[in-house]
Amino acid sequence: MVLKWSKKPPFLPLVSLIFMVFIAATIFFIEFKVHHFHQLQDHPHLHNSIDLSSVNLDRFTTCSSTVKYHGRKVDWHERNRLTTVSSDEECDVFSGKWVFDNTSHPLYSESSCPYMSDQLACHKHGRTNLNYQYWRWQPNDCDLKRWNVTEMWEKLRGKKLMFVGDSLNRGQWISLVCLLSTVIPAEKRSMSPNAHLTIFRAEEYNASIEFLWAPLLVDSNSDDPVNHRLGDRIISPDSAFRHLSKWKDADILVFNTYLWWRQGPVKLLWKSEENGVCEELDGQGAMELAVKTWAKWVDSNVNPINKRVFFVTMSPTHQWSREWNPESEGNCYGENNPITQTSYWGSGSDLPTMTMVKEVLAKLGSKVTVLNITQLSEYRKDGHPSIYRKFWETLSPEQLSKPESYSDCIHWCLPGVPDVWNELLFHFL
Repeated sequence: MVLKWSKKPPFLPLVSLIFMVFIAATIFFIEFKVHHFHQLQDHPHLHNSIDLSSVNLDRFTTCSSTVKYHGRKVDWHERNRLTTVSSDEECDVFSGKWVFDNTSHPLYSESSCPYMSDQLACHKHGRTNLNYQYWRWQPNDCDLKRWNVTEMWEKLRGKKLMFVGDSLNRGQWISLVCLLSTVIPAEKRSMSPNAHLTIFRAEEYNASIEFLWAPLLVDSNSDDPVNHRLGDRIISPDSAFRHLSKWKDADILVFNTYLWWRQGPVKLLWKSEENGVCEELDGQGAMELAVKTWAKWVDSNVNPINKRVFFVTMSPTHQWSREWNPESEGNCYGENNPITQTSYWGSGSDLPTMTMVKEVLAKLGSKVTVLNITQLSEYRKDGHPSIYRKFWETLSPEQLSKPESYSDCIHWCLPGVPDVWNELLFHFL
């Protein structure tokens, strides 16, 4: 006997099944919307969350063509807040003078730090005048919190502190590692190899002090920590995914960016651009887009109760000695004393850029603390490596005959000025 299935399936059971699925889906959708509503109520920053998609940029990235900037802005719903935290309630620690102090300074010796960079080790590379090590920053109307290495480690216990930025921020990171590492036994500390992210760990405190190479804050073709000397600077102005995926879990973040925006026009490759067409914009305009993308992430993700964010203002250069000595035609080479004129500003500090950054940071209120190192560093024309550092490129006989032609008037000798930047960090922590 052959069994034959009915050609007319039972109608009512099928309708019932469809109805039940519909009811279940409706209940699930309503519960999801209610849950999402409460999530937004509990976490209002989700209204303005950052898009985590990115553009795959590397040092081989090129633009298929370049057009003028069309005025597109970063999608960030800026909200005015209370004033940005930038100084003590009682005293502006960023206004003051440098005092020669060979009793309490330097806070460590160049030779005692096993992690010293050859780019910053000025005594090792021939500098004999060591006065640059003995200057202490003295605010006008109060005292800076006295450095205490044990107290700093206690502040960092169980935490991840990460510096994010360019080689000047790396110098501040090395300074802090030097300030802190000497009290940690060699067998209880470690340093990962130099890379995009470099990590110093202290086992005793379950803490790490890290440096993330991100000179333009947003994703760019210059994110290789070694091979980043490129003809064209290309950024994704609305994406920092490559970097924020590493910095988002840090407990304390110290950001900087500035000098890389002063090297000519910047090419913009937006996330939505599928044909490799770049827009071209001047450095300050491109920097504003990048800083706003960074600020959008801070605004969306930072609760100052459990995550501290610091922004270090621009580090000045001293390329033209005629700015502090009108009779000269050199740079920082041969300088051994600070500038004493308290109102001094050189061309190494771009005031319009400073104003732009200040306006963006002001919208973040207490979510960010500003370390305003610019003017106090302006006085220190004597603090740069000049010719007293390792140069990886071969210097020509003509350069060697004119030391000013290859003097490094951008970075800072250690021990030196960046130690004060870290004293300020300690003061606000």
